[in-house]
Amino acid sequence: MESALTAEQALALAPDGASAKAATGLASDRHWVSLGGDAEALWGECKGSGAKPYQAQVDLGALVTRCSCPSRKFPCKHALALLLMHARGGIAADARPAWVEEWLNSRRDRAEKKEQAAAKAVAAQAADPEAAAAAAAKREAARWKRIDQGTAELQRWIGDQLRRGLASFGAQQRAEWTAMAARMVDAQAPALSAQLLAATDAMAAGIAGAPAVVERFGLIWLLREAVVRRATLSPQRLADVRAALGWVYDKDDLSTLGESVSDRWIVQGQRIDERDDRLFERRVWLRGQASGRDALLHDYAYGGRGWEQQWLDGRAVEATLRFFPGSAPLRALALEQGAAQPAPRWSQPAADAIEAASLAFAANPWLQWWPLALADAIPLYENERWWLHTPAGRLPLALGDAAGWNLLARSGGRALQVMGEWDGRELRPLSAWRGEDAAHNWSLAA
Repeated sequence: MESALTAEQALALAPDGASAKAATGLASDRHWVSLGGDAEALWGECKGSGAKPYQAQVDLGALVTRCSCPSRKFPCKHALALLLMHARGGIAADARPAWVEEWLNSRRDRAEKKEQAAAKAVAAQAADPEAAAAAAAKREAARWKRIDQGTAELQRWIGDQLRRGLASFGAQQRAEWTAMAARMVDAQAPALSAQLLAATDAMAAGIAGAPAVVERFGLIWLLREAVVRRATLSPQRLADVRAALGWVYDKDDLSTLGESVSDRWIVQGQRIDERDDRLFERRVWLRGQASGRDALLHDYAYGGRGWEQQWLDGRAVEATLRFFPGSAPLRALALEQGAAQPAPRWSQPAADAIEAASLAFAANPWLQWWPLALADAIPLYENERWWLHTPAGRLPLALGDAAGWNLLARSGGRALQVMGEWDGRELRPLSAWRGEDAAHNWSLAA
């Protein structure tokens, strides 16, 4: 069977280096009881530690995988091994077994039900648009009421913490802060819950974490003031406030509020994090070749179900994106997506990149990240931490020792192009490259 994927592209889907290494070791017939594939799917039964082999399967159209193994990573090593063997031409066409057919049918059924529900919602709104608008306004007013109450309580709580002083932070305070984070979920402001949990973790380092916590508290206080004055805010600023609260616009809202941009989008880098038990967060950073726009595709997957769309680093995709509104629009949804083609990634002088990031953070003080794609950057280790030396100065890196030494070894002490997420304090590298040769392109985070 011919594959549209190369071995490098298959391994690029791995959630981490350990999974890629394990998949490479399993990419051999001797590990598999059965193997097969057709135009739509791949499947196989891999020998495991138990008596029953693991059943792995791949939907080739969406590059979504499923496996009966207990791994919480996806794609797991078994599904990755299937993709790797397929890319090498090592899987023969065969009749699809019942367990694969059942899975594919269930995926089709879910997609059809989702389309039917969307069609019913559209029909109901068209039948009585005034009633639909009134119901939506009622739901929005109820949520704002809960947010008002929750953020007012949070503002008082922050004042109490600052009056008490952060130097006394201990087990009791950790429990109180965690409880307040849970309260923000009840108040339908989940992003504030994440901010409080991050502040709690920062204080685990002791008083050294206090400056970062005070900064977070200041931004939360500012957000509360914006909630109170929301009636006077511009639509763009109100969108910033909603995003900072964790109140995401749905697709129907974006159809009227969001800006659509069709372009050839370069996949600059991506990151996958496990947030809670079996909940995975993915951030994919794109750069429009014609528009010069940066875009963030930010989505979640639960329980190993995989992603609706796959994006490969160092590839360009013809796509239409619809951007979420805001003062510095960045997050977007992919409405249409074409085939991926190899393309050189984009970078710019560090001074220009930092200036663009500074303007974005000035426009939206609650912005979490901004993409930096830096030319002529050299990694170095100094004063017990990693840095990126550029012609515009040094940037601190959020990089573990193993990844740092790996990046330094690949650079050979010479300049690279490095792309990463900048939060205003540190740069988290996601990819690095030198020239257009695929052998000199590296993903640094999955």
